[in-house]
Amino acid sequence: MKHLISALLLVTLAFGQAGTAPAASGQSVRVEQDSARKAKALIDQMIQALGGPAYLNIEDISQEGRTYSFHLGVPNSLGVQFWRFYKFPDKDRMELTKKRDVVFVENGDKGFEITYKGAKAQEAKDLADYLRRRGYALDWVLRHWLQEPGVALFYEGPTVAEQKNAEQVTIMNARNQGLTLYIDSDTHLPVKKTFSWRDPTDQQRNVEDEVYDAYRPVQGIMTPFSVTRFYNGDMSNQRFLTTVRYNQGLSDSMFEAVLSPNPKK
Repeated sequence: MKHLISALLLVTLAFGQAGTAPAASGQSVRVEQDSARKAKALIDQMIQALGGPAYLNIEDISQEGRTYSFHLGVPNSLGVQFWRFYKFPDKDRMELTKKRDVVFVENGDKGFEITYKGAKAQEAKDLADYLRRRGYALDWVLRHWLQEPGVALFYEGPTVAEQKNAEQVTIMNARNQGLTLYIDSDTHLPVKKTFSWRDPTDQQRNVEDEVYDAYRPVQGIMTPFSVTRFYNGDMSNQRFLTTVRYNQGLSDSMFEAVLSPNPKK
């Protein structure tokens, strides 16, 4: 009898565990679905705040302003005047100094530095840094990642970012790349984005942040006139814009460069 009672107890426990497992699994799925829905709603709200279709259909950007560089959070220059021309999705031109005599051009996966000495290939590390940042650029993520199969959205809850109440959302693509957005709870505009990557040389994980501030409407698009980048917690670059124009019909020829056969020394 004792053996029979023990057997009945084991069967009862087995059925009980089998009955609770699907319920727990189903609850987990519902939590994930709710998280994804909340994240998508916040991202959609953010895109509308940025300008909706006007933002998503930007073809090119022309900017003027001043840029400051930092080393380990300490400024290492007095700032440089710049002109930037960007044509979606992968053409970029930056002209530096008042004479605009130092130019960096990125076109596809190639980069060039142009000075009075001629054009030469961009330093490999500088180009790799630029291409990585472009792959995580806000417009690239919102216009490409969100359309890719296998993308996952996660609502991380309310938080504080740059002294502002914000909602935290993470986007993961099928390549296991992730980016976290901090969205202003009041204006619904992006306050900050952050992503991490592992250095192939030393296998250390690095974190890059970009903070957006001083928004103004330009041609129906809410535009941050202050953009600050951080690298592993230290400020690395800061740009203050004075002029922004959209969809000026920039020519592809602006982003072409021919390597000089015998650049001046």
